[in-house]
Amino acid sequence: MPTIDHTADRIGFAAGANSAIEPGFRLAPHNIEAEQALLGAILVNNDAFDRVSDFLRPEHFSEELHRRIYDVASQLIRAGKLASPITVKTFLGDHDLGGITAPQYLARLAAEATTVINAENYGRTIHDLAVRRDLILIGEDIVNGAYDAPVDASPRDQIEEAERKLYSIAEFGRYEGGFQRFSDALTVAVDMAAKAFERDGRLSGIATGLIELDHKMGGLQASDLVIVAGRPGMGKTAFATNIAFNIAKAYEPRPKPDGTVETANGGVVGFFSLEMSAEQLATRVIAEQAGVASYKIRRGDITELEFHRLAEAARDMQTIPFYIDQTGGLSIAQLTARARRLKRQRGLDVLVIDYLQLLGGSKTRGDSRVQEVTEITTGLKALAKELNVPVIALSQLSRQVENRDDKRPQLSDLRESGSIEQDADVVLFVYREEYYLNNKQPREGTEEFLAWQTDMERVHGRAEIIISKQRHGPTGTVELAFEAEMTRFSNLAREDALPEHR
Repeated sequence: MPTIDHTADRIGFAAGANSAIEPGFRLAPHNIEAEQALLGAILVNNDAFDRVSDFLRPEHFSEELHRRIYDVASQLIRAGKLASPITVKTFLGDHDLGGITAPQYLARLAAEATTVINAENYGRTIHDLAVRRDLILIGEDIVNGAYDAPVDASPRDQIEEAERKLYSIAEFGRYEGGFQRFSDALTVAVDMAAKAFERDGRLSGIATGLIELDHKMGGLQASDLVIVAGRPGMGKTAFATNIAFNIAKAYEPRPKPDGTVETANGGVVGFFSLEMSAEQLATRVIAEQAGVASYKIRRGDITELEFHRLAEAARDMQTIPFYIDQTGGLSIAQLTARARRLKRQRGLDVLVIDYLQLLGGSKTRGDSRVQEVTEITTGLKALAKELNVPVIALSQLSRQVENRDDKRPQLSDLRESGSIEQDADVVLFVYREEYYLNNKQPREGTEEFLAWQTDMERVHGRAEIIISKQRHGPTGTVELAFEAEMTRFSNLAREDALPEHR
């Protein structure tokens, strides 16, 4: 790996025999090789930047040239451009590198780059060493300040100054945050109202395509964590898939004056399918759109007409902004990094996670599953705020629902942690009475059978979405139509909404 001439001298000096080091002199902690390896990885594969961008800043590098390379590369990548030795060299200018030019140095960094897999580890090393250097400087300032303090300076002032600097280090490297003026928040609120006025349906949030649900919720609101929960068989995955596809299908981009694109209607959807494969998810969506039973698609038991409907639906869906990540066993940290990457590379308006209990936390030794779920829900809420998009997370319910006569779910049924209820802005329960009645069919010809048949006719093809919590709106129940063969939720045709007969 190439080294800058004065850097090489420093490294050689530091690595020499102890007798060669002057008494009392210690070199500030740094790792030139780690800096070179990381910069090389970024120049070869810009995905390496996504692994370090949320905590690593140019100031963390010990060498001025490395700070400049990282700064230029980060600006190019965030602008959606390629950062490579060819594109970065334009912005570097002339540097004295001990016999080699800046373009040659960049080329050698790329040629001897590490893999993307190690990028985060090298980034953490660089960050930690920078923090240690800052701590050394603060320590020196405290010592010198205590020795040379003027007569009128109080120790309390020095303590407060040291605390301020230490807090600054603790916050250094955070992606964003801090206070903002209330007038800025007001501007955002007014802009949101203006966009709601322009948007289809006059909604402040993103329309789900389910009219009555949108009416109750005002659409999916940016930065909200929406929990969709239900017992197995209720159709919570189908519900989330239907909403996600409705949003992606309605996507309408609109160019802004600065050349970037914003979403006018619908949205770009990211779907983390931790349970089902991408192919299984696609089968559900195409079955819903083509009106062909999903089990018939899996068996290949379809007619020529149904096949043509499937092919036509597939063509229509080719261009929708619906992105699926089917990786199982993701941790909340990995999911967060991938969501950030999707937002930067493709845009992101809605994020769906199926389902919450399949995510992992940091798994610190001694942590219970409750603590782990708390970490996950807190992380998802923080992610919703950071990306400014609604996050829909599916969740299981405990079995205690099955022990009640009325099997409609309650907030207390949320499995494993009260933090799910606490962190969520909206909690929706998917409930289908038909599912339970279907398992209680009495013997035909009895009075019970006739009563059961009447009840089945009343609930057949219907589902309830129970809004048990909504931080900024009313709770209540929304009835939807549900077609089990197509795993499709849709608006329920109501008699009071039908046109009058003449």
